[in-house]
Amino acid sequence: MSTEPTSESVSPATESAVSAPAAAAEAAAPAAAPAREQRAPRGQGGPGGFRGQGGGGFRGPRRDGGRRDNRDKQAEGDGPTMIEKVVFINRCAKVVKGGRRFSFAALAVVGDGKGKVGIGYGKANEVPDAIKKGTANAHKHLVSVKLKGDTIPHDVMGEYDGGRVMLKPASPGTGLIAGGGVRAVLEAAGVKNILTKSMGSSNHIAVVHATLEGLRKLRLAEDISKVRATA
Repeated sequence: MSTEPTSESVSPATESAVSAPAAAAEAAAPAAAPAREQRAPRGQGGPGGFRGQGGGGFRGPRRDGGRRDNRDKQAEGDGPTMIEKVVFINRCAKVVKGGRRFSFAALAVVGDGKGKVGIGYGKANEVPDAIKKGTANAHKHLVSVKLKGDTIPHDVMGEYDGGRVMLKPASPGTGLIAGGGVRAVLEAAGVKNILTKSMGSSNHIAVVHATLEGLRKLRLAEDISKVRATA
């Protein structure tokens, strides 16, 4: 009786059937690896994506309870809404040893659109600072003017330095017939129907102050009746 091992013969069809699944698994393994390493688009997950959809993860509500949003809403609702307009920005150049130094001056008009208006003038080395100073100065010099609805009660002539501005009431639908500094002052005051004519100097400061002086001269019929009653 022989103890030598015997070798079994395997047919080519059987060998190919056994090796086919292994070859398919080896071919699928490299293709699956890049799919796992592929990063999601920004904003839809993965590192660096939107916090609420992946990446750093959603951090939950603010610890301060959203006080920043509440503070912004309160700032918008505090006090009446003011109309701020910049009429003119003047640039001044000073010649020094190293060259030129520029400074700026801003003429600003502020009003609430309901009969209060003010004029301010600010100077600074930068335009934003000059506008800020002019606006703050205008807030400090608000005056009340007499209006009759959305127009003025009667004709008036405003004069200041070399500026002369004529103001005449107009019927509803006429609009604001004015330009330059006159228009800025009337819009801030809340006038919507009026006829105007600048008849003097074209200097912005003179025209703006002449318009304001004309508005301050306005009187209502009730005020005149009270004066006559006491006379």
